[in-house]
This record gives sequence, structure tokens and C-alpha cells, in this order.
Amino acid sequence: MVINFICWPSTKLAWILALLLNLVMMIQVHGQPPSSGFISIDCGLRNSSSYNDSTTGLRFDPDGRFVEGGMRKQMSQEFMANATNEQQTTLRSFPDGSRNCYTLPSTIGKKYLLRATFTYGNYDGLNKTRDGSLFLFGLHIGVNFWEAVNLTNTKPSTMVWKEVLTIAPSNFVSICLVNFNSGIPFISSLELRPLEDMMYPFFNTSVSISLHSRYRLGNIADYITRYPTDIYDRFWRRQPPLNPRRNLNTSNKVESLPGNNFFHIPSVIMQNALTSSMNSSGMIISPIPSPNLDTKSLQLLPIFHFAEINGSNPNRRFDIYSDGELLFSDFSPSRFQVDSMHQNGRFLRNPNASFILKKTANSTLQPLINAFELYSLVRMDNLTTDSEDVHYMKEVKKHYNLTRINWNGDPCSPREYSWEGLTCDYSKSNQNPRIVSVNLSATGLKGRLAISFMNMVSLENLDLSHNNLTGAIPDYQLKSLKIINLSNNQLVGPIPDSILRRFRAGLLDLRLEGNPICSKVKDMYCSNKKNTIQTMLIAVTVPVVLVSLLVLMCITWKLCWKGKSDHEDYAIYEEEASLHIDTKQFTYVELKLITNDFQSIIGKGGFGIVYHGTLENGDEVAVKVLMETSITESTDFLPEVQTLSKVHHKNLVTLKGYCQNKKCLALIYDFMSRGNLQQLIRGGDDYSLNWEQRLHIALDAAQGLEYLHESCTPSIVHRDVKTPNILLDKNLVGIISDFGLSRAFNDAHTHISTVAAGTLGYLDPEYHATFQLTVKTDVYSFGIVLLEIITGQPPVLMEPQTFHLPNWVRHKIAMGNIHDIVDKRLLDQYDAGSLQSVVDLAMNCVENAAIDRPTMTEVVSRLKELLPVVSSEKLSISASTSSMNPMDAEIRRQFQLTISGISNEENSFRSGYTGGMSELIPLSGR
Repeated sequence: MVINFICWPSTKLAWILALLLNLVMMIQVHGQPPSSGFISIDCGLRNSSSYNDSTTGLRFDPDGRFVEGGMRKQMSQEFMANATNEQQTTLRSFPDGSRNCYTLPSTIGKKYLLRATFTYGNYDGLNKTRDGSLFLFGLHIGVNFWEAVNLTNTKPSTMVWKEVLTIAPSNFVSICLVNFNSGIPFISSLELRPLEDMMYPFFNTSVSISLHSRYRLGNIADYITRYPTDIYDRFWRRQPPLNPRRNLNTSNKVESLPGNNFFHIPSVIMQNALTSSMNSSGMIISPIPSPNLDTKSLQLLPIFHFAEINGSNPNRRFDIYSDGELLFSDFSPSRFQVDSMHQNGRFLRNPNASFILKKTANSTLQPLINAFELYSLVRMDNLTTDSEDVHYMKEVKKHYNLTRINWNGDPCSPREYSWEGLTCDYSKSNQNPRIVSVNLSATGLKGRLAISFMNMVSLENLDLSHNNLTGAIPDYQLKSLKIINLSNNQLVGPIPDSILRRFRAGLLDLRLEGNPICSKVKDMYCSNKKNTIQTMLIAVTVPVVLVSLLVLMCITWKLCWKGKSDHEDYAIYEEEASLHIDTKQFTYVELKLITNDFQSIIGKGGFGIVYHGTLENGDEVAVKVLMETSITESTDFLPEVQTLSKVHHKNLVTLKGYCQNKKCLALIYDFMSRGNLQQLIRGGDDYSLNWEQRLHIALDAAQGLEYLHESCTPSIVHRDVKTPNILLDKNLVGIISDFGLSRAFNDAHTHISTVAAGTLGYLDPEYHATFQLTVKTDVYSFGIVLLEIITGQPPVLMEPQTFHLPNWVRHKIAMGNIHDIVDKRLLDQYDAGSLQSVVDLAMNCVENAAIDRPTMTEVVSRLKELLPVVSSEKLSISASTSSMNPMDAEIRRQFQLTISGISNEENSFRSGYTGGMSELIPLSGR
């Protein structure tokens, strides 16, 4: 059969269009567009439909399905004309709750660029950015602090943006705005961009990196280069106009070097470069930070992107420095190929955030640079709540349509933002927190009991009392529940056998009074008020009677024992064998004479009671006694006496002698008339240490610890460094005491695996993960001591909420001025420059990772450098002043150039930490 098709012209056109449409659809199915996986959210968008951005063509969605709570707002009409994109005109404000979170879908383990933008636009009519008050709130990425958003003294039309590169911990990523009580948090847009798995290899699940600055250099027309030029939609800013300088450009394609394509820099960006003038030897790259940012506390990671685009066979060689440290020597860029230089993820301490490109002696051309990125470290140390618990709590939240203000983000982490009504178990520091108690009493719950509660394997206590729950109790297969309080609801029977069996076996406390079911069953779980009162009376009366009898017996025994002990001769328990050391051995009888029969107690501690005493020659001593303990039971005593007898340093307490008695172990020390450091810092207003005295005591304590770590063989770890263990003599010289907890180790061992002693607030957090104690454990504890010296606060603050002192300091500094943390008893009589340096040193000591902390030798050196400044009483140095390295100083002397004057267009943006443009200053030649 032959079939002929006769096509009229219009029919042919229809066929062609149909074929083209099919081809387009096939391309879309088989090839992913560059923006595949992009999530773009216009926060506060009033229109419920999506739109395409007029500049990038990217689709932006309203934020309603990604967030709970908040209020839709729009910028003031007077600033609408200054908006550079549609997203700036609207925002979402969060006046309620301490933490409000967006939740974006993601792929677990995948790398993402996350960007948030903020344009105030005077949306509330309060002119908050220009009224002189602090306007500051925080950002969390998941359960970890990311960065502070500081809008103080910014133009209302300025768009501030923050970027972080992170790895999705699960099938969603949370971005939370945290209220610091210094202005209402808000957000204008939120963007999530997937990256290739091989890109930026130096961040991982425990480390994210926050954008400090990202620039393309040369003669660039557009202030911002982004998608579609950069298919990952990174923001590349141009540098401000600089003079003298030379711009280079090429039309040749610039490709990636084989094996060095971790950054996928677009060729267009690399086709422009900047170099210094012919009479200059190099340039400084110095991104200008926000005026409210303390760059000294940052750990920075620079990435330099180079490509030689000038002429043929150029001779261009230069060195790259970071704050005086040579990073790369004798570097020569490849022609028309991208060289991306970084130090494999090594984070730098660079307070000035400045980098120098300096021409080598045998180079004929000046340094050049095409692009530059700078990131800061974001630690992802906080553990998220167990994923199953999170899943079930979200099911509960959805089941009962709960809209509690603080039920945002992770249920248990961080602790200070845990959900109201939940109790979490944090005891296993290396495991995710688990939910052990849920209290939703009197919260207006309606409907049937949610089965999700019973799937939570760590839940022990569930209180759903005083609600309007209806229906029967499901046949739960209880896992860990010990208490279920369902009283005063509208529940009907029957009670499932699985629950009854656990109740009757004594494994479950079931409370059902006040439910219709109790009209059908009568048992202890439906006990009436009379029975309840009787039970309470029995429960209270019996223990009281037993305790009273026990106290009476103890008093009788004590009276009898006192009669015996007064006549007992402790001398019969005296050890005859000496320890064969130079330190004097005292008898028990001698101790009684020295202490006047143990009359004057001057302290109590973990070792025992400390008595005041006087030797025959009149020297005052402190006698530390552990009573009623035999030598065989105190395994630490003998080796500690032997060790301490060999330790002699002006900042370590002197061991005058010991008593080795089967009924009494004692150490005799020099008496310290000024008590301990804790007493002087927080002991009242009778006497207050001034700033110089505090630094001298800190140096004294540091020198004592340095001696233990570096000069003793084997080295000694104190293990319980704290302000009560820093004693003060009559001249306020700091003396380290209490070696009852110390441990010695030799060079063959890098750590001590033992049970940590320590004190709450002072103990190294790395110990919880490794159970290994090192000299860096003492460094961490000393950092807490330094913070106490600065702030006058205890290591753990309990009011108005629980704060570990380092976190309190970070929080206070982030909220405002570093001077807010200083002990008020100093009355502002201190050197601001030395304050900043001591805070930096203290925060360096309390780094979570031991490898990031200084040694005690480095601590001593830095404190010694500060004391001459303090003693000279030259208080002209501001807290923001930072020292230059010699190279920087010489360069700046030879070429004085101030960067000023930023165009209106450029001043309408602010990125990351930066408050202005990158400063690239040519160096004069020599």
C-alpha cells in the first residue's frame, strides 16, 4: 500500500514548528542547563507567583514555603529608585523569637554556595542604620555560628551580602537569623547554588568557609560579574580605580591548567589583569574590612588566580607574602592558562588581611594578578540533633499544627536555642544529642495521640497533660518511655495491653486521671485526689523518719568516736620508710604543733582541708591534709611528692615538706597571704586589681606553666589550671599551686590517656572527643583564666542564660564594642591596645583544636611584649591599631597612597566582611 502525503504551505510550517519544539524538549531532557539545582528566594515577596530576574533571567520564588513566621515588608518608597534588583525592594522581618530559620532542600554530602542579602531600605521608618545605635544580628549555618550582620551606620539603600561555602549535612540546609537584641533581624533574598564535588577541596563537613572578598581585576565595566558569565553564580566585584596602575587585557581564551581546575574561573574573568606601574616593584592586595569587624580574630584563606596575558615569552617572576610570611617564591604565571595558588586549605593569622606581590631581582616585569578570593574559617563543631528525632518531632509539629515561636531550626542544637519544652541529652559529646523529654502540657493540643512520640528511641518522659486529646490510646510498642502523663484530656479506653504490662511490671509511670477512660477503669493510673494525697504523705513521711534516725545514729557515733580519737596516738601509724628526697618529712605530732591542733582552716578543695600553720623559725605555711586515707589507697601521693620535690620556680608554690602517715597524708607549702586570684577578681569591692597588676599576674602564671611544660624532665601537665589555683603572695606575685592532679610524661609519649580531672568551664573540649591530655590542655585552661582576668566573670555564666565564658565574650564583641567585656571595676583605666591583644591571645588559647593553640612559651613571649606598653602608660594606641611587619612599613613609607572616593554605584553594595573596595597599592621600585 502506498500512502502519499500532500502538504500545503501552512501545514509544512506547522510540521517544522512541531519538530523544533520536540528538539527543544529533547535538549531540555538530555542536557541539564547551567542553573540546574539553583534555588533563588525573594524574601517577603507579596506576590505568590514566581518571576524571572530582569538581569540574570534566573527564576525567583516567594519564601512562604521555606520559612515559618516573620512579617512581609518592603523598603521605603524613597529608596525604591536606588534598588539595583527586584529582590532588594522586599524583605521578611523577624520581630518575634530569638532564632528564625529558613529550610532549603539539598542533597546530603553535596557542596553548595549559599548567599543571603540584606537591604534595610528604612522599611520600618525608624532609620535604624543611621540613628547612631548598634544594628546587629547573627547568622547560623545549620547549628553553627556563621557570621554577624552589622548594618550600623550603613546607607539604607546599601545591599549587604554574605556568602558561605558549605556541605549539606542532610537532605536540607538551614539558615537561621539570630536576634542579638540590637535590632530586628531581616533578610531580602536567599540563594543556594550547587558546586562541583571537586571544587574548593579544602572545606568539608567540619569546616565551612565564609566569603571575605572576591575580586576580578583590570579594566572592568560592570561592578558585579555573576551568572551567566559565572555558571556557579559567584559574585565577582571589580576593584576601585587605582592610580598609578596598568590594566592588561586579551581576547585570547584563557584555559585551566591540567589538574588545577578546582575553581572553574570563567575565561572572561581571566582575560583582564592588573599590574603595577613600570617604576614599582610590586603591589599590596588589602581588602578593606567592615569598620565594625575585628579582623584579628579571623583565620583567613586566600586564593590567587593568575594568567599571563601580556605578549610573548614574558619574564615575570614574583614572590607572594602574607603579613610578612613568604607563601610562594619565584612564581611565574602560565601564558593563557589559569594558575590558582593556595596553600591546600591552610588558614592564616593575618590581622591586616593584606598580601604582597613583590617582583624578584631577576624579573623584567612587575607582578600581575587577574582575580582574587579571600575566605574565613567557619567551624562546624556543633552536632545536630539525631536525624530520627528531628524527623519525628517535625511529624509531631505537623500533626498538631504547632506554631510555637522558638520551634525553628534544630531542636537541640545549639543548646541556647533548643526548643521550648524539650530536654536533650548531651552527655555523649561525640554523638548527636537525643531528645529524652517532651513537655507539651497545656499547649492546646487537639485530636488523637501522635504515634511519632513512641518511635523516638531515647524518649523517657512524655507530658501531654491538660490538653484536648481525644480517641483511644494507640497500641504503642514502647521503647524507652518511663513516664507518660496523659491526665486531663478527653481520652477513652481501652488501655492497650502493651502499656498495661509495662505499667504492672513497674517499668512505666502512667497517669490518666481526668479522662473519660477513668470512669470505666479504676487503678493507680486513674487514682483520685484522696489516694494521691495519701501516697504523697507516705512518700514524704517515711524518708523523713529514716533520715532523722540516721542523723541521730551519726551524732551518737561521732560522740563516741570523739572520745576515742582524742586519746588515739597517730604516731603508731607513722611510716618509718623515708621517700629518700631532699624535702623534709614531718610527723603527725609535728603537724599538730605547726597548725595549733588544726585550728585555723583557710581553705577546702578536692585534696582535702587546708590549714594555716607556723614553723619553728616563724615561717607561715599552708598545710594541705587528706585525712583518714591510707597510703595504699592514695596512689597519687608518693609519686607527686617525689615530683614536686624536684620542681623549683619562682612562680610555682614551694613544697616545704610532707607527712606520710597511714591515717594522715599532708603537704606543707609556703603560705600565700593575699589568697588566690579568684578571690581578688570576684571577692568583693574591698580591693580591686588594676590592669597592670592583672597582666603581671597572668605573666607569672604563664611562666610557671611554661616551666612545667618546657623545663621539667619529663614534662608536667598541671591538669587543673584555674583562678583558685593561682595564689598571690604579699607582693601580688602569682604562684601556681595544687599539683595533686598533675601528670608527667616523657618525650616518647605525645599524650596522656587518663581520666581528666579539671574543673567545669576550664577543661579542654578536645579532651571530650579524644580522651587525651597534653600540654595544650593547660593552655586552654589558661585561656579561660585570661578571660576571667579581663572580664571579672566566672568560667560559666548562669544568668540570664547559661554561657561558657569564651562564647559570652564572642557574643558581647559581636553585639558591640570590645570594651563591653571588660571588668567594670577597672573603671576604664586600661590600655585599649593591650586589651585587644590580650583578648586575641586568650581567644587563641581557647581554640577548640589543640593544634591551633599557642605553646606556653609563645604565651609568655606575647605577654612580655605587652607589659612595657602598659607600664609606660602611653594610652594613645586605639583598640583598632595593628602593627605592620617591617616589609609593609617600608613599602608604605615609600609609596603613600590613600584610596578614597567610591562611586555611588559601588557604594550601594557591600559584600561579606568588606565595607569598601580592594586596595591594591603599587610599590615604588628600588
